[in-house]
Amino acid sequence: MRALVIGAGGQIGRALVPALLDYGYQVLATDIVPLDYPTATAYLDVLDKEGLRRILREWQPEAVYHLAAYLSAKSEMEPERGWSINLTATWQVFDACVEANVDRVFWASSIAAFGPHTPREATPQYPHMDPIGLYGIAKLTGERLAEYYYYRYDLDVRSLRFPGIIGPGYLPQGGTTDFAVHMFYAALHEKRYTCYLQPDTRLPMLYIDDAISGIIRLMQAPREAITVRGAYNIHGMSFSPAELVAEIQKAIPEFVCEYVPDFRQKLAESWPRSLDDSYARRDWNWRPQYDLPALVEAMWKALALHGQS
Repeated sequence: MRALVIGAGGQIGRALVPALLDYGYQVLATDIVPLDYPTATAYLDVLDKEGLRRILREWQPEAVYHLAAYLSAKSEMEPERGWSINLTATWQVFDACVEANVDRVFWASSIAAFGPHTPREATPQYPHMDPIGLYGIAKLTGERLAEYYYYRYDLDVRSLRFPGIIGPGYLPQGGTTDFAVHMFYAALHEKRYTCYLQPDTRLPMLYIDDAISGIIRLMQAPREAITVRGAYNIHGMSFSPAELVAEIQKAIPEFVCEYVPDFRQKLAESWPRSLDDSYARRDWNWRPQYDLPALVEAMWKALALHGQS
């Protein structure tokens, strides 16, 4: 199968492209940043409608993975750019995929689509959703747009509401859950970290290997098995900054964390603490493999492998 990955230089893309290659896909990886992959790569600004159409005509992929995004904090700092990338570009991707007769499309949603009136524990698949951040508003609109393109144009769009994603080799920038990655690097190199959330702010998280497994399982599922046409909840674990600090201190006892909350605290407080992912478990056998201790162990091993320890 031929796959096009849009936004391949980001946190998820850097792990997804090698995984797709391992599965035997022919992959064209695109981004606005230089890419170093053992596969075909190309420059693509996701807002360039004609450039996107040209690549789709030339590559003729069966599957498109749309990962380009401006994360939650960055979208608050650059709202017009964030809205364009998070929603306008998504609309253009869906439209171009219909025109190019793409078989199926993956698009990444987020827990930011929930809001302060959404149940925060075991958040159901279909709750009340009233996001307060621009990133979340765009993601919620994108979920409705994905449903529209399925019912109106029969475009097989599939999506996951990602929680915070933790993995080695890439420092995410501009997100509210970024602390969960940055803390590991800070512990190794500075032995201290200043966290922008309160210590007891629990959020759902996912190790990168589980995130990639979820994408591939979802995209390989039979079309008739997919019952959610907005975005599936998926859950791996939940923890707070203080709980992560305690786990890190088991390996680096001298590590200390200072807490200086900023505007991201309000966003985090409007998001779930845990998710009900029973639809994903039922429809396409979603099964995460990592809890918090396993995640921390995997991060130390991966950082050591990449010479970061």
